[in-house]
Parts: sequence; C-alpha cells; structure tokens
Amino acid sequence: MKTKNVLQLMAFFALAITLNLVACQKEQQTPDPAEEKEAMASRMVGESDSEAEIIYDGIFDDAMGVNEEVAMGGTGIFGRLTACPTVTVTRNNPPAPFPVRVVLDFGAGCVGRDGTFRKGKIIHVYTNRLLLPGAVVETTFDNYYQDSIKIEGAYRIKNTTEIPTRPRYQTNVINGKLIRPNGNFTLWNGEKVRTQIEGALTPAAPMDDVFSTTGAARGQVRRDTTTIFWNSTIVEPLIKKMNCRWIVKGTVRTVRENTTSGERWQGVINYGNGECDNRAVVVINGVTYVITLP
Repeated sequence: MKTKNVLQLMAFFALAITLNLVACQKEQQTPDPAEEKEAMASRMVGESDSEAEIIYDGIFDDAMGVNEEVAMGGTGIFGRLTACPTVTVTRNNPPAPFPVRVVLDFGAGCVGRDGTFRKGKIIHVYTNRLLLPGAVVETTFDNYYQDSIKIEGAYRIKNTTEIPTRPRYQTNVINGKLIRPNGNFTLWNGEKVRTQIEGALTPAAPMDDVFSTTGAARGQVRRDTTTIFWNSTIVEPLIKKMNCRWIVKGTVRTVRENTTSGERWQGVINYGNGECDNRAVVVINGVTYVITLP
C-alpha cells in the first residue's frame, strides 16, 4: 500500500512539473502584443531617422558640388555623369559675385546615375564661396521629389572652419518634411557639425574627401493612424565618403518620447563598418532589424 501511495505521489509531482514546464514554454513563446507594438514603433523611428539623415546629407553634397565658383564642384549629383538638372545662376547684386542664387531644375523628372528619380527644384543662395570661413548657403525646395517622396523645409550650411586642414561646417535642417504619396510623413529638425577628416590637401580631387558628422536631431513620424515623436543623438561619428551615396559608418541612438508603456524605448542605428552599401541595422531591445537606406 505504501508503495502504491509513493508511486501516486511521484506521478502527481511529475504531472505538476510537466504542466509547469508547458506553461512556462507557452509564456515564452507567446509574444506580448504591447511589447511587439512598441518594438515595431521603435523600428519605424530608426527607419525614419535614417531616411531623413541620408536625404538631407545628400543635399549637402549637392550644394558643395555645383561648381568651383560657389563651392568645390563635382560632388553629389554633379559627381555623376548623368546629373540631369538645368542649372541657373543669378547674381543678386551684380557685378558682385555674391550673393548668388543657384537653381537646380529637374523639370518633370529625370533619373540620375544613382538610379534616383528627381523632379522639381532645389534652390541654393550662397553668401560667399562655401569653402571660405563664414560663408553660408541657404537651401529651399520648390515642389521637389526624390522618387515618390516630396522634400520640404529649409537647410542651412555655414563654414565654421578654424583649422585650414580640417574644414568644418555647421548644418541645420529646419522643419524638414518628407511626404509620401499616401499622406504619411516624417518631420525632422537636425543640428550637426560636419568636419572633413580626409582629402583637404587634394582640393582638385573632391571625390577623395571624407567627412565626420556629430550632433543631434528630433523628429516626428506618421504612418497611417500612428504618430511618434523621438530624439536622436550621434554616439559614434557618422562617416561619409564623397565617392559613396550613403553613410558608411557610425551609430545613432534614438529615444522615443510617447510610448504607451510609459518607458523611454531606445534603439541604436548602426551604419556599418566602412563599406559603401545601402544597408544599416537598427537594434531594439537586443533585436536586430536590417533596413535599406534611400
């Protein structure tokens, strides 16, 4: 009788342990919907911040690339064989060379060598040659699109160089807005410092230039019925080579401001190890997502 009782007791404990293991396993396998929603929203933040960073970074290259009279010439769209805009130069106070207004008119649209479709106008106004300390260029957009994204806002570049061998530029995106055909958008404001770390001694070869960028930004993204606010800070300087369309290295930390969980969800955008490609990764709570840069 005692043996039977012991066996029954052992069977009871075995069943209890099994049920507990199954319950734990189900708990581990069943995702928390709220947590999944937060992770998806944080990924959306990383993608939006990266998209804005790349697009406005490209505007810097274009402003530099118009010609040697206003900057260095030969960078951005002007460093590609099929640049395609009509360029109009207007002296605001002739015969003085500056201020000068430069309009890049892509008309009804054309595809550059980089495969990007552009239409509309980019308008630059230079106070002096941008390579000179104190010079400023103010950029605005007139019905300007890259692929299907309409780009709005203002972009300001100021030469703040103190050491001639290390040219430096303060850049500000003011009320930048990227609008998609379905009405979704990203609002973005950024304050960055862009320092040339290679190529300053070879001004005749602009495509060997390399820049390092530090600073911060803040943004708002709307996708369908979801609107998210965030701040971003460059943790490791962003490295941009003039001979590459994308940022090739560096990390950015993004912090969400309006989480439903009450926590400040954070993500890290990693642009890679120096290779020129259109890939970056966003790490959110230890989970890695690969994103494609515009």
